[in-house]
Amino acid sequence: MPEIGDKKHVLRQDARSGNPNILSVDIGGTLIKAAVIDQSGALVSEFVTTPTPHPATPDTIIALIARIAAPLPDFGLISIGFPGVVHRECISTAPNLGTAHWKNFDLEQTLRDTFGAPVRILNDAIVYGLGVAKGPGRECVLTFGTGMGCALFSDGTIFCGLELGQHYARDDQNYDQYVGHAAYLELGLDAWNARAERALQAVHALTNADRIYLGGGNSRRITFALPEWATIVQPSSGVAGGARLWHADMDRWFAPRQPAMAQARERT
Repeated sequence: MPEIGDKKHVLRQDARSGNPNILSVDIGGTLIKAAVIDQSGALVSEFVTTPTPHPATPDTIIALIARIAAPLPDFGLISIGFPGVVHRECISTAPNLGTAHWKNFDLEQTLRDTFGAPVRILNDAIVYGLGVAKGPGRECVLTFGTGMGCALFSDGTIFCGLELGQHYARDDQNYDQYVGHAAYLELGLDAWNARAERALQAVHALTNADRIYLGGGNSRRITFALPEWATIVQPSSGVAGGARLWHADMDRWFAPRQPAMAQARERT
C-alpha cells in the first residue's frame, strides 16, 4: 500500500476546526481530476488533471491520488467519484478501469488508512450530479467519457444511480461501447454525435426527466442541437459535487459505515 512520506495530509487543524476542506477526486477511465474545495464546493486549489494509469489497479490509483494530494493545500476530508457500482463504499464493478482487482475492494477503508482522513465514495455520475442537480422535479445526469454514466435525482436529492453504460444499446454493444471514447475515435465526430443524440433521447424516454445535464470529457464534442430539457454543464461539476457528499442530508447514505458522524450531527 502506498506511503505518503511525512503524512502531511492527516486530520489537521482545518479538520479539527469543524469546517474542514475536502480533497475531491473524480476518477475516470481516461483522466483523474482532483482539487481541494471548501464545504460550499468553492475551489481552494487549482484543478489537477492527470491520465489514468493502465493497468488501473487499486494500488496504482491510490498511489496516484497520494502523489496528486502531496502539493495541494491541507484538507481534512476526502470525496471520491468512482466509475462503477459502489456499495457501502466497497467497489462492486469498475468496467472502465479494465481490471478485476476492484471487485469487492474496500476503497473507503484503504484511503482512510492511507491518509488518516474520513472518506466518502459514490459512483462518479452521482457525484457529478450532486454538483448540478438542485431541483425541483426529476433531473438526470448523463456523462459521456470513457463510457456512459447516468444518475437520477428527485427534487435535488439522489433517487438512484443507473448503470446504463452496461445495458445494451443494440444486440452487439452496450452503451459504454456504443458512445464511449473508443467509439468516438473509431467513428469520428459526426457519426458519434448521431449515436450520442440517440442515447440522449433513449435516456429521456426511460427516465421522463424534467432536465438532463450532460457532462464528462466528451460532452464538449456534442454538436447536435440540444432539446430544451438538456444542458451541457461544466467539467468541474464532478469535483464540486464532492462537497455535497459531506452535507448533512447525505449522512443517511453513509450511516452504515460512518454512524458516528451522523450521530454527532444529531446532537448539535
